[in-house]
Amino acid sequence: MAQQGIQMDERKVCCSICQDVLKDPVTIPCGHNYCMNCIKSHWDEEDQRQVHSCPQCRQTFIPRPALVKNTVLADLVEELKKTGLQTAPADDHYAGPGDVWCDFCTGKKLKALKSCVQCLVSYCEQHLQPHYESAAFKKHKLVDPSKKLQESVCTRHNEVIKIFCRTDQQCICILCSMDEHKGHDTVSAAAERSEKQKELEPSRQKIQQRIQSREKDVEVLQQEVEAINRSADKAVEDSEKIFTDLIRLIEKRSSDVKQQIRSQQETEASRVKDLQEKLQQEITDLRRKDAELEQLSQTEDHTQFLQNYPELSNLTVRKDSSKINIRPVRYFEDLTTAVLKARDKLHNILIDVWTKILEIEVDVLLFQPQPKTRAEFLQYSRQITLDPNTAGNWLSLSEGNRQTTVKETLRVLLNPPSRLYPLAQPGSHTDFDRLQVLSRESLTGRCYWEVEWRGRSVSVAVTYRYMRGPVYESGFGNDATSWAMHCLSHRYKFRHDNIRTPISGPQSSRVGVYLDHSAGILSFYSVSETMTLLHRVQTTFTQPLYAGVGLYCVDGSADLCEIK
Repeated sequence: MAQQGIQMDERKVCCSICQDVLKDPVTIPCGHNYCMNCIKSHWDEEDQRQVHSCPQCRQTFIPRPALVKNTVLADLVEELKKTGLQTAPADDHYAGPGDVWCDFCTGKKLKALKSCVQCLVSYCEQHLQPHYESAAFKKHKLVDPSKKLQESVCTRHNEVIKIFCRTDQQCICILCSMDEHKGHDTVSAAAERSEKQKELEPSRQKIQQRIQSREKDVEVLQQEVEAINRSADKAVEDSEKIFTDLIRLIEKRSSDVKQQIRSQQETEASRVKDLQEKLQQEITDLRRKDAELEQLSQTEDHTQFLQNYPELSNLTVRKDSSKINIRPVRYFEDLTTAVLKARDKLHNILIDVWTKILEIEVDVLLFQPQPKTRAEFLQYSRQITLDPNTAGNWLSLSEGNRQTTVKETLRVLLNPPSRLYPLAQPGSHTDFDRLQVLSRESLTGRCYWEVEWRGRSVSVAVTYRYMRGPVYESGFGNDATSWAMHCLSHRYKFRHDNIRTPISGPQSSRVGVYLDHSAGILSFYSVSETMTLLHRVQTTFTQPLYAGVGLYCVDGSADLCEIK
């Protein structure tokens, strides 16, 4: 009995706003009790309306009542705490964002423990007890808490949905089965669930088998990633070793050349120095002889002059004293020239090798089949924009460089405006460069894009970007470096290397282009409700490709579609 009294008093000493035991309890004029801070906060929110109400009975008060602490109730709360008053549920028992809350809780909601399909209400543990204790609720079906209980109610008749219409394949209520579904093949939702459950197991088995298959594929791919990483690491290591050896070889050759130059320098300088010393000695001897002859010429004794003259006048010529002829001095310029030639050859070799290295593509997933449906093609869709730097003089770009049209100035100049190649003059070349534009992005790997075209002659193409700027030697498809699908008002023509091939296929204002660069596959499709292959090319692409658009009539335009 004492415990019952505590429970009764506990309900009376809980604040209906915070669902916790009263703190600084106050009693408002209608007689209900609240925590002082709780009712203050509630009335602060109502201040703008200048009408304050009780959260429980909704009685209004004008003006805002003054709040005074209820000391008797405060003492009672303290006493009950000493005698075993239970505190409010822990915070994790309250419903948060995303939780299903109890529909019976007032104020702060507790988490729902179960939902009743018959009552269409969710209950916390306390409010769920009648469903366990009362015979009136014994047949009610309890399920895990659900936010979708209202989906089990017929929006037309406000009845619980318990029947399945096999004719219309939808869940209905009993009144629906007697109204718009009268005469249909109907069964209970439980019976249909039982049938569908039987079909569910084989489906699950297929899914599980698919999961196992995909898990094996994931393992294979993981092994492939590890193999790629190992191969890449080894390639980096080997490349570093090769380049290190090459650098060492160049350094060795540099040292050898330096040593050779210094050795030749020393030899030639020594030889010249020896000759220089011999010449200097000869000069000394000649000076001495000249002095003796001068002295002889000044003697007054005729006999002495005649006696010494034969010996002094005899000039002995050294064998190596012939005139020295110096060739035009080049010293080591020839050797430097040879080193420069070696450098240029090595530079060209490295450029050629580097170009080949860049062209190597590692395509691991060779087992992937080519796409067949549009959904599969869209997996490789690329958002492509046009490059203004490659746009012809007569073209105008718009829509974020995704649309190209013929400039209005050309429309005015041409007469008649329907000429197909308006700039082609007899006896002169065609200014194709004024009518074409390339994509900004280069295309490698697998790519798919679509072009929406209008006019009497539009070209959808791919090409190597073999020249800088907007100037090209010919129209798309007139050489071996471009492939073009020419879309005419009533037919298609494929052109490559100046060979034209008529193409049959459904006319459509949209052309899809699929490129598998490494496999050398280029395909053009007519795109409407379905995709129809117009033409496929199998070749070897040696450079990155660029998407191209050409407008060969003044009313032409082309949009690179934004595929979603």
